[in-house]
Amino acid sequence: MKEFEDTLNTAVFTTKFVVKDKKEITYVTHDADDGAWQFFSSDDFDNYEDVAMILSLDEIINIDRTVLEIADLPLGYFATRQTSKDSWTINKMTNENAL
Repeated sequence: MKEFEDTLNTAVFTTKFVVKDKKEITYVTHDADDGAWQFFSSDDFDNYEDVAMILSLDEIINIDRTVLEIADLPLGYFATRQTSKDSWTINKMTNENAL
C-alpha cells in the first residue's frame, strides 16, 4: 500500500458530508499552489465554508483507507471515482475543472 509523503498530522480539507454523514470520498485534489489535499463526496454545495471541515491526514485515512491508493497523486492533479469500490481516475487540474 502506498503512503503519503506528507506527515499524518498534516491538515486536510473535507466536508461534513464525508465526516458526519459518512459519505464516500469520490473526489480528491492535491493543489499545485499550496500542496493542500481536499477530500470530497459527490454531494453538491453552494458555499464551501458552510460544509468545510479540517482534519488530519491520519483521520481521513481512518475514514477511508482506499485514499492510500492515490497517496502519490502529484501536485496539480485530482482523482475521481463513482464509489469506493471503483478505481480512481487521475487527471491534471485545469482552469475548466477546478472547484
